[in-house]
Amino acid sequence: MTQAAHQRKVAELAAALAAAGAPSRGTLGLRKRTSNLFRDRRAARPRIDLSGFDRVIALDAAAGCVDAEGMTRYDRLADATLAAGCMPQVVPQLRSITLGGALAGVGIEASSFRHGLVHETVESFELLTGDGRIVHCAAGGEHDALYRGFPNSYGTLGYALAVRARTMPVRPFVLLEHRRCDRLAACLEAIAAELRAPSVDFLEAVAFAPHDIVLTRARFADHAEAPGDYGFEQIYWHSLRARAHDALAVRDYLWRWDTDWFWCSRNLGAERPWVRRLLGRERLNSLTYQRVMRWNARWGLTRAWQRLRGRHPESVIQDVQIPLARAAEFLDFLAREIGIWPVWLCPIRPAPAAGPHWPLFALPAGVPFLNFGFWDVIAHRVRRPPGHYNRLVEAQVAALGGRKSLYSECRYTPEEFWALHDEKAYRELKRAYDPAGALGELYAKVTRRA
Repeated sequence: MTQAAHQRKVAELAAALAAAGAPSRGTLGLRKRTSNLFRDRRAARPRIDLSGFDRVIALDAAAGCVDAEGMTRYDRLADATLAAGCMPQVVPQLRSITLGGALAGVGIEASSFRHGLVHETVESFELLTGDGRIVHCAAGGEHDALYRGFPNSYGTLGYALAVRARTMPVRPFVLLEHRRCDRLAACLEAIAAELRAPSVDFLEAVAFAPHDIVLTRARFADHAEAPGDYGFEQIYWHSLRARAHDALAVRDYLWRWDTDWFWCSRNLGAERPWVRRLLGRERLNSLTYQRVMRWNARWGLTRAWQRLRGRHPESVIQDVQIPLARAAEFLDFLAREIGIWPVWLCPIRPAPAAGPHWPLFALPAGVPFLNFGFWDVIAHRVRRPPGHYNRLVEAQVAALGGRKSLYSECRYTPEEFWALHDEKAYRELKRAYDPAGALGELYAKVTRRA
């Protein structure tokens, strides 16, 4: 689409908001067909339908940037950029994630050891604020504080209508090298070396157990012999321990985890060959699993089944960022207290001292971090207090100087939450851009399911 067509949409939205009058406390919310939030939202309130803001606007591969609307899913964004020989510097693992959603949350992928998190690759964005204004946010601009404060705000400061993200050139294929490690120390040493002097384009690891870890280095290539296909019958995460080397077309590499939602499809029986054939290639993806998850959450089928078995389930779906120097301590904690395997490990480039300060997701400059992603249900015959395992995770993350993504269940007290996030900066932004509280409040949204 053209910039002019986008501006017509913006003008129509502004006129509709003006006709509706000034918003009041808690009256605005985003209506969307997909969501990667793993917490039930109980609040019922009028919602803004921004689903039409889902197109790529402009692409300048030579300048290394792409403009797209906030509700553009990453699969559409990737298709548009790959056709021009480039891709966003960080493309989150699930095709159902939207560009605006990754900016308002914390988006990460195997290129983050080079480029950081999604919001660190965004040059500017156009935002609908809680008081009905539409503003342009960029570093050093009039709304610089909002530019820096928007990441990790989860829709409580506004909704992105358009985003300009940096791109990088690609080649047709990605070659993968899987290295087995029986000690986490060896894996961490290799990660630290790549962070100091990158020799590959992508870097990640999977811990199948404390002493069974696979480190994957991947690099672009112009040619590949017999590239793999993990979009249907073959399962990517099974290949990590079965093959030392692999190759994928670049698009297939981007969505290598999406087919099976990492490994969470096994909970739906989707690893069985007959189930895969029944679903077909088109339905083996995060969009399908989202719909099943929402249906199950609504009707409580899994909870009822666990109760019949005399077990008490707790969903533990977490991505946490731990300083690389303390990653071994956190893996020991997971093995001792949580027991969820596999665990995804994704290194994050140290934040530059001269870069922007992100008040709601501040990582200390110069410190490399490792993201741990672990997602499952723990069912125990002994009834635990609500949120028992999630509270253990949050306490350990804080003790190790880490941070936690807020897309899933949070059990923080207000004091714990604001010790990790800059409350003063957030309150100033709320007063400036959402004085009536139309978009709700961050702590309430992530802990009380508002």
